[in-house]
Amino acid sequence: MKFEAVIGLEVHVQLKTRSKVFASVGVGFGEEPNTLTDPVIMGLPGVLPVLNHEAVRQAVRAGLILGSEIPEVCKWDRKQYFYPDSPKNYQLTQYDEPVCVGGAVEIELPGPARNIMGEHRWVRLTRAHLEEDVGKLTHAGDYSLVDYNRAGTPLLEIVTEPDLYSSAEAVAFLNALRMLLTEGGVSDCDMEKGQMRCDANISVRPAGSSTLNSRTEIKNLNSITGVRQAIDYEIRRQTGVYAAGGQVVQETRRWDAEGGLTTSMRGKEEAHDYRYFPDPDLLPVRFPTQEVEALRTALPERVFDRQRRYQETLDLPYTLTSVICYDFGLARYFEEALAVYGENPKALANYIANELQRERGAVEGEGLLPLEDVAMRPADLAELVRLIDTGTLTKHAARTVFVEMFQTGEGAAAVADRLGLKAEPQDSGALEAICRDVIAANPVPAAQFREGNAKAINAYVGPIMKATQGKANPREIHEILARLVAASD
Repeated sequence: MKFEAVIGLEVHVQLKTRSKVFASVGVGFGEEPNTLTDPVIMGLPGVLPVLNHEAVRQAVRAGLILGSEIPEVCKWDRKQYFYPDSPKNYQLTQYDEPVCVGGAVEIELPGPARNIMGEHRWVRLTRAHLEEDVGKLTHAGDYSLVDYNRAGTPLLEIVTEPDLYSSAEAVAFLNALRMLLTEGGVSDCDMEKGQMRCDANISVRPAGSSTLNSRTEIKNLNSITGVRQAIDYEIRRQTGVYAAGGQVVQETRRWDAEGGLTTSMRGKEEAHDYRYFPDPDLLPVRFPTQEVEALRTALPERVFDRQRRYQETLDLPYTLTSVICYDFGLARYFEEALAVYGENPKALANYIANELQRERGAVEGEGLLPLEDVAMRPADLAELVRLIDTGTLTKHAARTVFVEMFQTGEGAAAVADRLGLKAEPQDSGALEAICRDVIAANPVPAAQFREGNAKAINAYVGPIMKATQGKANPREIHEILARLVAASD
């Protein structure tokens, strides 16, 4: 019997605020343990929480980005549980009246090849609610250490419907969600810093069935690799249980990355196990309708909408849009360059997706050089492409100019002048003589051109550029070549 998986995700995203959601102490990462705490975070007697308005505003903004409904009122509840990562022994969260309801996220499934667009579809959301994060436990031998620096950080929990059917779809969802929220300025979604974590609810059923079998929840998956491997393992495990005539037990499991397997933690809790009740210290929140609409009008263009626009209106191929559109910084860089020189968007996109990315990666250090540290401005790149299009710079010379611009921040014309790389007017008779000699030395491309292969004469350009030390105008070369080859027919 064939089985299929049904997957729902609970994604926890830390929101970008300067202070915590119910306390004035700041948020941060990498600080000395237990230095970002105060009496509210530690749950000391007599202290009261005070709501951070910016956390609610960021949650609403996230909901609008995700297409959620924003109810007129949301409220706060206490989720009761005893665990060392929560000093109060309860978590302030939202149970039956969350800040965001519904919504959907467009995902792109992997294509048949890396340079081909995959299938797109929408994954429905159940809700997104705002809550406080908990501390971090570090297990060492027979004891554990707890750091409360993360406790109280505003956390948005985004819950999907069971609309995912493989680890590849789950990864596609997380990638799409990360792009949307980082571009919207809601969160940095850095999984290495714990700013985005995932719980996966997984069940399997006979292929074609519409029933939902018992599920297991895998807690605290904190990397894309972990999500993929944990889901794949759990699908295999549950399929094996059913194939052997057994039943899957509803439970919570943890992912053991070193062992490559999931292990049982505890029985799966239900809502009544947490004894939710409205928090007596926090009033319900009425978020003004006019503020919701102001946030809605300021939303950025969604990633896949921008990609479709680039492909349809600018005629950019998927290979370029999949690099530029999936990185908000690159998209903004491209848009600024395009605003300066919009005659050749494909050339601008090529330089950004290839040369710029290559130079950023060549700088010493880990990963890519941050865009804000790149000396070459978008307007400088636009100037470089304009000089190529007008024949002032050859493409060969432009490569040298680009590297120098990246390293120094100088403008294209200034670099070309300093290095003596601008194309120089050629004596038309001398240039034509060079073209005749090159054609005579290799008549095959000329014959192919006359047979209808218009690109065949490109084989002559390299030798001609070498003969002119790279300073001839490529446009003039092509005009002379086309005339000479056609005349010799």
